[in-house]
Amino acid sequence: MMQFLQPSGWLPPKGYANGIAARGTQIFVGGQIGWNAQQQFETDDFVEQTGQALRNIAAVLREAGAGPEHMVRMTWYITDRDEYNARLRELGPVYREAMGRNFPAMTCVQVAALVEKRAKVEIEVTAVLPD
Repeated sequence: MMQFLQPSGWLPPKGYANGIAARGTQIFVGGQIGWNAQQQFETDDFVEQTGQALRNIAAVLREAGAGPEHMVRMTWYITDRDEYNARLRELGPVYREAMGRNFPAMTCVQVAALVEKRAKVEIEVTAVLPD
């Protein structure tokens, strides 16, 4: 069971939750990047890499018997804040295709670089599978 935490009088966030309280089995998904199951990049496009990273997260969640609806926290590490902001309209459909309309508490941080040189985004997730 999840409870979305929305303080009284706050404007509702768009595309994320301010907070979530949950009980159950915790699932921690390590940072996923935009490469395929064979650890190969098929593209250098930011939006396409994001879609692959999100599909990778969904696959890891399935291994635990969970899905995007069980996500409670998501952290994005991006290498270019300007590109992220400029391509938000493209990211929305890619996100919804992989994650549906499940919007956990989220943080997005620009970093100087990621460990994999071609990676433009890395996303980690915490999910809770109810008891």
